Amino acid sequence: MIIGLYFGSFNPIHNGHLIIAQSIQEIALLDEIWFIVSPQNPLKKSKSLLHEFDRYDMVKRAIEDNDRFKVSDIEFNMPRPSYTIDTLTYLKEKHPDHSFKLIIGGDNLSILPKWKNSQRIIEEFGLIVYPRPGSKSTTLKVHPNITYVEAPLLDISATFIRKCIRENRSIKYLVPEKSAEFIYDRKLYQ
Repeated sequence: MIIGLYFGSFNPIHNGHLIIAQSIQEIALLDEIWFIVSPQNPLKKSKSLLHEFDRYDMVKRAIEDNDRFKVSDIEFNMPRPSYTIDTLTYLKEKHPDHSFKLIIGGDNLSILPKWKNSQRIIEEFGLIVYPRPGSKSTTLKVHPNITYVEAPLLDISATFIRKCIRENRSIKYLVPEKSAEFIYDRKLYQ
């Protein structure tokens, strides 16, 4: 089974995440995509980060009608900050019958050399890279374990969504309906 791993804060998950995941799943012929909810990204500040269980629940609600999408809390019990290579290594040990590919945006490809064991990630697991608005060019353009996919160029920002919520503006069409209900029911991001 070939699994695409889509790491993120998902703070909150939005329709851009789902559109990208659906496109990549079909184009890259992945059996499944696992949304890995990251408790803390070592390269981002966690000031406005919602509790990981709330973010996990939002993702779970957002993808529950797609049997090729799964949500994972694997990093919740790992040392923090969580490093992608540690999670990939753990998943490979736990699921030796699966092949894992890391899904990243073109913007992350340019900063990949800053990641812990980035070359090992490329060599052992491989990358599926989708376009992101404003992505900078990188020296990693051609590599046999890096697959570039065409996907919609979306610029939906979780920061913008959180701002809309704080300003009591609509997030309709930005966030999956079930996730929006969860946000409003729990009065999140206010």
